[in-house]
Amino acid sequence: NNSTKSRKGYKGKFTSLGLDVDPEEIFSSSFAAAAYMEQIRFKDSGKRAYVIGEVGILEELDLVGVPHLGGPHEKDLQPDMSAGGKVDHDHNVGAVIVGFDRYINYHKIQYAQLCINENPGCLFVATNLDAVTHLTDAQEWAGNGAMVGAIKGCTGKEPVLVGKPSPLMIDYIVDKYQIPSRDRICMVGDRLDTDILFGQNNGLKTILTLSGVTTEAKLQSPENKISPDFYVGSIAEFA
Repeated sequence: NNSTKSRKGYKGKFTSLGLDVDPEEIFSSSFAAAAYMEQIRFKDSGKRAYVIGEVGILEELDLVGVPHLGGPHEKDLQPDMSAGGKVDHDHNVGAVIVGFDRYINYHKIQYAQLCINENPGCLFVATNLDAVTHLTDAQEWAGNGAMVGAIKGCTGKEPVLVGKPSPLMIDYIVDKYQIPSRDRICMVGDRLDTDILFGQNNGLKTILTLSGVTTEAKLQSPENKISPDFYVGSIAEFA
């Protein structure tokens, strides 16, 4: 669900770990956003996408020929909020894509709400709704759910979700690899509300790993309503 890297970016990470992985075998939420735009033939509209997010989304949009603006280079922009000040936005923006953005600011939020509220038919697309993420090992950090929530709050609109637990990626994988039965696929992840829910909603086997955001106490809590088929301390136990 991390949209900060493209498949090319993840390929580099796998290579650094000594793993030979084909980019076509990598499915990230940045890719899911671009795949969705390709699926709806957004390019044919002649419009552009405004991106709150990092380079991963931009690189994937480039691969499907979707013109875009926004992204990391806007990290230092501040709107003019003096008397009469305003943000001018591109009326040809037909979609706002919101992914995790370590440099989100008020300019980006204002620009996005203007596009969604004032451009007729402008789409609102979210790569994921993760509440928290792990940027450091010292604490949990606000996830993309915070960025998406800011845009929902000022537009009153619900986004099209393309990352987990949305079915878009698994539908693409099943079709691409002609998988005859979804119960032959196992979803491994550390989040109950995205990874495991994604697996359950799409007919997959599920394994929760306790090496990430979910503790065994949380899994076993009476408040938790999402149960995986199996759980392990870490993926090292697969060996």
